[in-house]
Amino acid sequence: MIALIQRVTEASVRVDDELVGAIGPGLLALVAVEPGDDEARIGRMVDRLLGYRVFADAAGRMNRSLADTGGGLLLVSQFTLAADTSSGMRPGFSTAATPEAARAGFDRLVAACRDRHPRVETGRFGAHMVVSLVNDGPVTFRLQS
Repeated sequence: MIALIQRVTEASVRVDDELVGAIGPGLLALVAVEPGDDEARIGRMVDRLLGYRVFADAAGRMNRSLADTGGGLLLVSQFTLAADTSSGMRPGFSTAATPEAARAGFDRLVAACRDRHPRVETGRFGAHMVVSLVNDGPVTFRLQS
């Protein structure tokens, strides 16, 4: 499982001009499910999403996590993160989970995050989404479990 996380002051997702998810300060996580992503990998990603220290403490150092700040978490499925871009001029997607497996894995990730964090929003799996964000920093990290 791959997550590209961005510390944001706000982020939202629209599908067909309908707002389907929005947060204020927190993390936007673009998530790709890969073949073999089992409960252990999903659990590890939940730990990292909620515990990765990317928010400033009183001294201005990145020492606080999403769990510490209570900020929002916006999870957006994005299979293109799992693309094979090692050759040619077009990405290959054999490295991404099948749509059925990806939906199941993403849904389990969302449920696990909601079990442990009060402010979790999502996009709409498989839809054409328009994602808007204000990156705070900018701070962006690629996480893998």
